[in-house]
Amino acid sequence: MSGGVPSRVRRLIRGPRPEAVPVLVSRACALVGLLDVAAGVFPRFRHSRMHTIAEVLPGSFGPFAAAMSLSAGVLLLLLAHGLKRGKRRAWRAAVVLLPAGAVAQFTYRHSVVGALISLALLIPLLVHRDQFAALPDPRSRWRALANFVLMGAGSLMLGMVIVSAHPGRLIGDPSLADRITHVLYGLFGFEGPVDYQGNTSWTVAFSLGALGWITAVTTIYLAFRPEHPAARLTEEDESRLRTLLAKHGSRDSLGHFALRRDKAVVFSPSGKAAVTYRVVSGVMLASGDPIGDVEAWPGAIERFMDEAKAHSWTPAVMGCSETGGEVWTRETGLDALELGDEAVVDVADFSLAGRAMRNVRQMVKRIERAGYETRVRRVRDLGEAELERIRRAAEDWRGTDTERGFSMALGRIGDPADGDCLIATAHKADAEPGEYGDLKAILHFVPWGTDGASLDLMRRDRSADPGMNELLIVAALQAAPKFAIARVSLNFAMFRSALARGEKIGAGPVLRAWRGLLVFLSRWFQIESLYKFNAKFQPRWEPRFVVYRASADLPRIGFAAMQAEGFVTLALPLPRFLRRRTATPRACAHVVADRVSERDMRAA
Repeated sequence: MSGGVPSRVRRLIRGPRPEAVPVLVSRACALVGLLDVAAGVFPRFRHSRMHTIAEVLPGSFGPFAAAMSLSAGVLLLLLAHGLKRGKRRAWRAAVVLLPAGAVAQFTYRHSVVGALISLALLIPLLVHRDQFAALPDPRSRWRALANFVLMGAGSLMLGMVIVSAHPGRLIGDPSLADRITHVLYGLFGFEGPVDYQGNTSWTVAFSLGALGWITAVTTIYLAFRPEHPAARLTEEDESRLRTLLAKHGSRDSLGHFALRRDKAVVFSPSGKAAVTYRVVSGVMLASGDPIGDVEAWPGAIERFMDEAKAHSWTPAVMGCSETGGEVWTRETGLDALELGDEAVVDVADFSLAGRAMRNVRQMVKRIERAGYETRVRRVRDLGEAELERIRRAAEDWRGTDTERGFSMALGRIGDPADGDCLIATAHKADAEPGEYGDLKAILHFVPWGTDGASLDLMRRDRSADPGMNELLIVAALQAAPKFAIARVSLNFAMFRSALARGEKIGAGPVLRAWRGLLVFLSRWFQIESLYKFNAKFQPRWEPRFVVYRASADLPRIGFAAMQAEGFVTLALPLPRFLRRRTATPRACAHVVADRVSERDMRAA
């Protein structure tokens, strides 16, 4: 599929793995930072032999208070992270910081050793400046400036309260100007003009230093964190992706999810293939296989890796197929790990007859006898009023404060461009009419080429009888031939093979222990229950993989994936009643834990 330079060589040439010099420089800064933090936090350390060493290292200037040492240590630790990732902005800051540290060491402490250490760290930075070329995030610069102004103003006001909170301990009668000066000096770790009796001076100094430390930490974090662009799929990009899906969409059941509008995209030089992604916590996270002609995949993958290197992002792929994993690993030198299995039902082979389908058959019959009926239609065949009711119901029945979904969710319902999507709904005419009329449950499917459908979203009224999901899946499978659909992709079951093998006779102790851990984690993520729910429909299992650079990156990639899917959020959400209602709710039908309720599991 692509010849020329071997993949391992290409990996060394263009892969985003940090070079030796940035790593060594970052470790040196981290060591200095740790010593400075120790000097500021632990009183005994400040009088130990280690403190004698720490005092001559850049960032810990002798006359400064403990809070300044603490702040300088944290700043160096954060700077070390940026240097390790080859960030250009971190390099510029270090080039300025280290000479300033050398001048301060010689000026304040007359320390030749401290100045030489600063200059020794500066030399490799200047010699190897070409290795610090990762692009910055322009938006972070403004956020860092705004944070510095707001946090600085707040720290100044709170500092005035701290300085004035001990009137009985004050020595003399300092003026307002003296107090403001004392606060400003204290925020930077200097001694101010205001004196106190006893240990109050230490308390005030440490409090002011802590305020300055917090301001510095948040500002430097925003300035040096990895770039997090607001991913947006433009109309032109979406049009090009739809053209590729029209020609090659039958190959991957997750292809249509590339049309999420909160993703970015890179195209191959020929324009015949593309990779969609989102950057989360410094991880450039792609999902599914590349879109388009398989022969053009290497070009799109190369563009993806070049973009990751340019910004010093960690590349990763979630949920690619076996073929996709082979291409990714061959072209980039990355590694692949089986993540789980996708449940795919062949419509021609599906039937409710037989012992294996007894539980599903009995549940469906019981619900139908309770007065429920189903409707399966294309989105284009629904009226706008009914679509709006379905949208509002899907949002209100979500069951979680935050929307979930990234790799296996479209993120919208009823868009005019998605007319080929299927909606299966459950209704109960004799029920007491509610806000959504007789609507009781919703399933939403996206196209999988011209002859398939992929499950996107499952929602139901919590007051409805258990078994709504089974009812609608069966209804969709039975109605599929009418829409010329031959295969339906259901949910994704993480670690399915481990769960299946671990419960068999003869399973070894390691496999049983791994299965036990997965069962334990299922209390929060419903790993086992989702697998068993999928297995009830007798699907064939298609393995899905995660592609990663190094084993050490897996925890970071996992955390980024959980953020992207909505299982972890670092922002405090507004109360639900204060949020503005959205017309296009987002959900992940393949991994959302609330799709299969415990009542449904018990009833099955």
